[in-house]
Amino acid sequence: MSEKMTGGCLCGQVRYEVDGDVAMQVNCHCKNCQRQSGSAFSTIIGVPEAALTIEGEFKTYDDKGESGEAVLRDFCPNCGSPLFSRVAVAPGLIFIKVGTLDDTSSFTPAMHLWTKSKQHWVDLAGAIAFETNPG
Repeated sequence: MSEKMTGGCLCGQVRYEVDGDVAMQVNCHCKNCQRQSGSAFSTIIGVPEAALTIEGEFKTYDDKGESGEAVLRDFCPNCGSPLFSRVAVAPGLIFIKVGTLDDTSSFTPAMHLWTKSKQHWVDLAGAIAFETNPG
């Protein structure tokens, strides 16, 4: 996945464009991603922060991941859509919620992270799985 990508929140107040290569395509199963997504996991792509251009105002929730390190979770203050995460253990990358992309057809998760917290009914077939963060 290395084409120009666009996306935004549910109400359209926040729009973004990515002009660069995708560094990773993952599903994160940590409890905080489950809570933030309201689902079994968070489906995300990691891109270099410099490749992302954002239009519109968003809010940030200062969180800590299961690793104990900082996770900044950005969301639209109007519709509540979760958009981006900036994670201390991955400096220079920003993680975009795949569901906010205008075209998700290029996404295929390459790995599952924090599977020690996954829901018992989730099948991990087809991708590498790590109990926590990869080494």
